[in-house]
Amino acid sequence: MRTLNRLLIALLAAFAGQLSAAPLAYVPNEKSATVSVIDTASGARRADIVVGQRPRGSAGDAGHLYLTDAKTGSLLIVDTRSGQLERTVRVGDSPEGISISADGKHLAVAVEDDNSVVLLSAPEGRELARIKVQGRNPEHAVFSPDGRWLYVSAEEAEQVDVVDVEKRQQVASIAVGKRPRGIGFLPDGSRAYIACEIAGKVYAVDVARRLVLAEITAGQSPNGVAVHPDGQRVYISNGRDGTVMAIDTASNTVVASVEVGKRPWNMALTPDGSKLYVANGRSNSVSVIDTASFKKLADIEVGELPWGVSIR
Repeated sequence: MRTLNRLLIALLAAFAGQLSAAPLAYVPNEKSATVSVIDTASGARRADIVVGQRPRGSAGDAGHLYLTDAKTGSLLIVDTRSGQLERTVRVGDSPEGISISADGKHLAVAVEDDNSVVLLSAPEGRELARIKVQGRNPEHAVFSPDGRWLYVSAEEAEQVDVVDVEKRQQVASIAVGKRPRGIGFLPDGSRAYIACEIAGKVYAVDVARRLVLAEITAGQSPNGVAVHPDGQRVYISNGRDGTVMAIDTASNTVVASVEVGKRPWNMALTPDGSKLYVANGRSNSVSVIDTASFKKLADIEVGELPWGVSIR
């Protein structure tokens, strides 16, 4: 029955993807071990793909969805056209965040228990390097837009570690606040924004000089970061407040805030930047925000304990 159910859900997800010309939002749900598929045009939840045992981080390209599975210590590679699990790759105990380089050639997975970042080829998932970092329990490993650097945040750290992708090693650290979480780069790669949960601040970093340019006071427990495609706004989720705020990158000041669900976590924008999708971990929902008006448009029910969102 489970095999049949998995097949039916996969076919439904594939059919929904074919019907919709708009991008699809993929929401990994840790507790229910599913990925909810949302049509960003209609806001409809089209399907739930049963995959892994505890899916967390997600990233995607034109044909694949890449997920970390905390329970099995694996990278899961899902064919988004069929909705089926294509490949499982062991990466180490308790993997969390995953990102894909802008050219689509590399994946980076933060592996908490190994204090490392695993660099893999895409879409094959072939391990290229295992890079040790100084921060303990790394959570996110995010590529700079040019693919030259990986910025790595960790739960037990007061710095962001900088990895040289070509050299396959950590080459620097940048001091920020306690417990750095989400990381986002401006489209031109000139600055990075890091949300630090315990510090309650967002740090704007000059990438070339590796210096903090501004410390921006956030809400309680800032964590998720998303950057608008035009580079004029950075969005931060505040987990304990249940809010998302917008930072103007010209002035590095907070210009708007909106209430969402309980424990908003990781987020993603549609490619045109018109909508922001926010995973609410304790509400089992995704909030949709109109970025022009900064008003919440909808709350969409998903699976249990959604970790984040990726949109393709």
